[in-house]
Amino acid sequence: MSVMKEFKEFAIKGNVVDLAVGVIIGAAFGKIVASMVEDLIMPLVGTLLGGLNFAALTVQVGQATIKYGKFLQTCVDFLIIAWAIFMAVKLINRLKRREPAAAPPMPAREEVLLEEIRDLLKARPIP
Repeated sequence: MSVMKEFKEFAIKGNVVDLAVGVIIGAAFGKIVASMVEDLIMPLVGTLLGGLNFAALTVQVGQATIKYGKFLQTCVDFLIIAWAIFMAVKLINRLKRREPAAAPPMPAREEVLLEEIRDLLKARPIP
């Protein structure tokens, strides 16, 4: 039973759950970006370049077909995802810098009393 207990502790830790959520959201975001590039951006770029269909761009080398148009779409996907992540991290860093610094903790009662005694002793005239 100790292995099951260890696994439960591992699986329920906040970092593991956060990582799982991040991976799932990242995969969904990747699909959205891939669709945006494939269905919106590349057709517009192809139209601007004279009706070029990037998905159909291939080169035949022997019996192998190299689909460099799909590769170009994947590169554009990567650039958009990298840009979005960069902007998100930049925003998060900016928000972290704006958080007010936490107030220092209150000194212990003994410290306050000792400071008061010190101040009283300093204020006393030296005989």
